[in-house]
Amino acid sequence: MDPGVAAFELQYGHWVDEQERHTTELRGALQAQATSELELRMLVETGLANYDHLFRIKSAAACADVFCILSPQLEPLSDTQVMAVYSLRQSSAQAEDALSQGMEKLQQTLSESLLATADPFAAPNAYNMGANSAVVKLEGLVGFVQQADHLRQETLQNMHKILTTRQAARGLLALGDYFQRLRALSSLWAARPRESAIS
Repeated sequence: MDPGVAAFELQYGHWVDEQERHTTELRGALQAQATSELELRMLVETGLANYDHLFRIKSAAACADVFCILSPQLEPLSDTQVMAVYSLRQSSAQAEDALSQGMEKLQQTLSESLLATADPFAAPNAYNMGANSAVVKLEGLVGFVQQADHLRQETLQNMHKILTTRQAARGLLALGDYFQRLRALSSLWAARPRESAIS
């Protein structure tokens, strides 16, 4: 196993533990009516910093091996918040669409490069050229993973600016719950019985 991937798995395990602890703390603070705005703001900032850390370790892991990376209601929003969220959603969707289109094109050209290296009738230097092209395209895939995480990170930061502290806390709580459910589902999927490939 690549040392970068091993480091990511260790750091990600620590991140999951910290995220679960923070989600529990945030849930308790939201349920306690006596939690001050300052305490809640500190918890929100800690939560955002925790996601920033996740994006940093994912970026480093993607550079090592890109293949290792691959709701509850908020309080009512004001009209200004609704417009800001709508605008953020529009710009995020446009950026996400552009990333998706670029990713599809990159996957297609990567497949073509890998197929070209497997052609037994190709010129002798075709393998080296195809392999070099595939490596360049894998580096592009790393860039896409990093751009997607940067978009997620910017969206979180912008949502924090749009929402009240309590709304941001509820949003982070919902996101934490979502990630916990996603990890549980992923574990179930990985543990499912596999059918024999030989029938």
